[in-house]
Amino acid sequence: MEWALVMHADQRREVDQAPFVLHPLEVASLLNGRDFSDEVVTAGVLHDVVENTSVTVDDVERRFGVRVAALVAAVSENPAIEDYVARKAALRAQVAAAGTGACAVYAADKVAKVRELRAKVARDPSALQGPKLEHYRASLTMLRAETTGLALVDQLEFELWALDVLPPSQLDNDGFTDR
Repeated sequence: MEWALVMHADQRREVDQAPFVLHPLEVASLLNGRDFSDEVVTAGVLHDVVENTSVTVDDVERRFGVRVAALVAAVSENPAIEDYVARKAALRAQVAAAGTGACAVYAADKVAKVRELRAKVARDPSALQGPKLEHYRASLTMLRAETTGLALVDQLEFELWALDVLPPSQLDNDGFTDR
């Protein structure tokens, strides 16, 4: 956690400008709460360091071992793929091929991301437009096909259902509803 805090120190979440590290910590907490191994939880803490910092997979391997590095690599996008839809499809295929641990980290990441999207939609309903939500739905489909009995997949399905059926209230400028 200390290394993630240092690596993400200057980064902020788009949705609320909170320290970015809260996202990987939420992912790790979701994994820990489902009793995944320390290696999977560690990969959850580190899942964004390769994509969002100067850290490489080799750096992760040197500090945390082959298994953690393989999980982080499996959930890291290929930056050489410029097209968003193609890059996300390649990521889903990569995660599917990497096994249950990678699927768990990926599912926990998507649960946290859909929650963030829900908060963003409360401020800006147009946030539901575009390919991001479709990527989350395609991720759920992939995870359903690749895993059995993974509760985080059920949780992702619930979060997407809640976004559809129970849309967040529009917040005023102070962050409160008009009620």
